Amino acid sequence: MRILILGTTMATLCMPMLGCEARRPSVDATAAPADASRASTAAAAARMVASQLGEVRVTTIASGLEHPWSVALLPDGDFLVTERPGRMRRIRAKGVVSAPLTGVPGVFAQGQGGLLDVVLAPDFASSKRIYFSYAEPGEGDTAGTAAATATLGATSLENVKVIYRQLPKLEGGNHFGSRIAFDRSGHVFISQGERNDRPTAQKLDMLQGKLVRLNLDGSVPKDNPFVGRGDARPEIWSYGHRNMQGLAIDPRTGKLWESEHGPRGGDEVNLPQAGRNYGWPVITHGINYSGFPIPEAVGTSAPGMEQPHHVWLKSPALSGMAFLVERPQSKWNNSLFLGALSDGSLIRLSLDGDRVVGEERLLKELGARIRDVRVGADGSVYVLTDEADGRLLRLEPPH
Repeated sequence: MRILILGTTMATLCMPMLGCEARRPSVDATAAPADASRASTAAAAARMVASQLGEVRVTTIASGLEHPWSVALLPDGDFLVTERPGRMRRIRAKGVVSAPLTGVPGVFAQGQGGLLDVVLAPDFASSKRIYFSYAEPGEGDTAGTAAATATLGATSLENVKVIYRQLPKLEGGNHFGSRIAFDRSGHVFISQGERNDRPTAQKLDMLQGKLVRLNLDGSVPKDNPFVGRGDARPEIWSYGHRNMQGLAIDPRTGKLWESEHGPRGGDEVNLPQAGRNYGWPVITHGINYSGFPIPEAVGTSAPGMEQPHHVWLKSPALSGMAFLVERPQSKWNNSLFLGALSDGSLIRLSLDGDRVVGEERLLKELGARIRDVRVGADGSVYVLTDEADGRLLRLEPPH
């Protein structure tokens, strides 16, 4: 496994309790208007921005979205977008933004919590089923990451079924993750964070800081690595993760790739394997936001713990991940895109097989936090900006 380390200095000091991931106030979902009056319905004029390979055409499809978190590309050219306060909207191809869909479960919209990822089921064309993740409120002030399925209707979610709950639920508003991805064998992977409670990532009887693998109906696959162990949760695929906000299958190989936030420094990309320990908080390339070492850390390596496939010493605060591959006509062919929050950029990693051989950062001139990224069937790249007036953008690769 190849490790590349970029950057030579630590990240700018982040908010001690929220970290690089979230520099925004909590939002009350109950205060949201019921109509789409906040959202723009007209796409802005396109602009050209520079890149290493030529000019990129950037078009605003829609704006006025309140801290949008995830976008799913619908087969008819429309988009399904989540807003962190707890709303899901449909955006028409020409930019018309719907009123919030009904049927979305209540979310824990505090700190970094809220409505998170949304993806189309592998059989969406026939089932109209979607999967989504969110911070689910528990008793008292507790919460945990959850995932559900639903049938997408014209104005609502129907047949909502929770298929996963992070247990136990903990207090606090940080590190929920979460992304969803499907392998080629009928499994769904759900990423999450360790809820800013570092030791939980190493505890196999708790689900915090774990990547989980389930069957599509939420049941536990019999060949999961910890099935049958009385001291471990059977849902776990890998552990020792901090706050996973990127997850994607490489279309070339079927391998799962995952990205996560480090603390102050040490953002990682991993290719998570069954039963492996990815080290947090025992090994890390970062330090505390205070500038002091992580109390549990022994260094950057330890026996029985995996090294990251790729690591940044200065944290860009990774969120969202998408492959653009098998498109030899595109100048962006064989690229992995990652959103960057604190860096305010879209990171493009050049790939040679699994090896990362180059990097460029796009959209810095926008001055916006990039929360999600997806690649369309036409080779365009779609991104969400995480702002009170968030935007859905389309990027056309340079010619």
